[in-house]
Amino acid sequence: MADEARPEGAPPEGAQKQRRRAAFTRGMAAEAAAAALFEAEGFVILERRARTPRGEIDLVARRDGLLVFIEVKARASLRFAAESILLRQRRRIVGAAEIYLSRHPELAELDMRLDVVLVAPGAPPLHLPGAFEAE
Repeated sequence: MADEARPEGAPPEGAQKQRRRAAFTRGMAAEAAAAALFEAEGFVILERRARTPRGEIDLVARRDGLLVFIEVKARASLRFAAESILLRQRRRIVGAAEIYLSRHPELAELDMRLDVVLVAPGAPPLHLPGAFEAE
């Protein structure tokens, strides 16, 4: 009965849920790999999946006087992951970082950077420090 309302060619609802669950699991694994990369470089992960009204920041990390907002992109290839970082996403991340800082004024005096970590099967995570600037 529920399938009657489904648009022609659309996958069954159960298949959609399964794909979403798989994507969530891949995303969590990618974020864990990125966090491990930063921790190996001496950073402390302050927060994972920091939610703000402007969106989510995948990771927030600190090492000494440097605060880094990290976007993690997991795709089938590193190239596809890099291509998935669109202007509107960069703006969302910048806006979310601004809100995060307003909630954590004790961090506002630190140097800040916006990094990206690209993750793809069969390749080590690729860290792009200062991948984009706040506009």
